[in-house]
Amino acid sequence: MEPEQGSTAGGPNSEAAAAADLRAYYERKRSMVVWSVVVAVPASLVVATRSPVAAAALGFGAICGIANALLSMRSGERLVDHRSVGFFVFSSVLRIFVFAIVPVGFARAGPWWSLVTYFFGFFMPLAINAVSVGRAVRTS
Repeated sequence: MEPEQGSTAGGPNSEAAAAADLRAYYERKRSMVVWSVVVAVPASLVVATRSPVAAAALGFGAICGIANALLSMRSGERLVDHRSVGFFVFSSVLRIFVFAIVPVGFARAGPWWSLVTYFFGFFMPLAINAVSVGRAVRTS
């Protein structure tokens, strides 16, 4: 049985294709960090006109969101490399507890809606990454 035309599995180009995919993956990670900062900084400045605490929550949420996204990606990489499901689950639960406690402090120190600004910042890197991956899938 012949391999399908265009298939790279087992062919001489499979390593080159895998290396290109890995470079694209790391470029999407860098792009996610840069775009998150580009969006978070001006948004924080706008929110600061109403509440400095909410602006700090947005900025810190973006930092936590970037850290969470990168840690999630790294955990996924480790899962593929080591097949360690226990570590993957433990790190996921730990991140949920740590990053879910932070916005409560902002809500206690400032207006209740600082929770909203924190979560906007927190989920923004994941949304940016999802858009980036969606574009990559459509173009390939």
